[in-house]
Amino acid sequence: MKRTGTLPAAIAIAVLGLCASAGAQPVYRVIGADGKLTFSDKPPTAQSAGKVSGSAGSTSPGTGDAGLPFELKQVMSRFPVTLYTSPDCAPCGDARALLSARGIPFSERTVKTAEDAAALQRISGESSLPLLVVGGQRLTGFSQADWTQTLDAAGYPPNSVLPAGYKNGKATPLAPAKKPIPTPAPSAPDNNPQPVEPNAGPSPSNPAGIQF
Repeated sequence: MKRTGTLPAAIAIAVLGLCASAGAQPVYRVIGADGKLTFSDKPPTAQSAGKVSGSAGSTSPGTGDAGLPFELKQVMSRFPVTLYTSPDCAPCGDARALLSARGIPFSERTVKTAEDAAALQRISGESSLPLLVVGGQRLTGFSQADWTQTLDAAGYPPNSVLPAGYKNGKATPLAPAKKPIPTPAPSAPDNNPQPVEPNAGPSPSNPAGIQF
């Protein structure tokens, strides 16, 4: 499994637990810019938080987002999830099932044509599927452990909090479909052709028999 990009430390902050007593301090789980996991009772500084970048080609995950919990919408706005799949990809089905079971709103883009494959190469520099994009982090190839860790670090809840009846949007092709070039209709035959005058041949006024 190949991982590209760097998950910003800002999305890796997750409170592991809070004690019942008033004086208890939260413990922060932080994934740094180098990908190392650390624990601290101090929140990260702005310098360690780094930049947050969005994902190319991401779209709105589904319909009815207004009914989602506020915390979930906040995570979605900062770190949208996009899944790239193809029809004949068994791991893609496992990836989709993981996101659905966990209640992760996501956009799905399908790779079926040569144009789709070229668009995938431009976006990620990869040709392997499935591809998961969480904010600026890209995960190539399905790995439940790695995907779960990335979703946890982004702040997505471990269990579904989606309202009943919520559905992700339909999967859409990665590249827009080309419009077919219309074939010009054959011209209708001329049913009334103009007669062609025969060559009159040479004459006293036209000894060469040239016809104009």
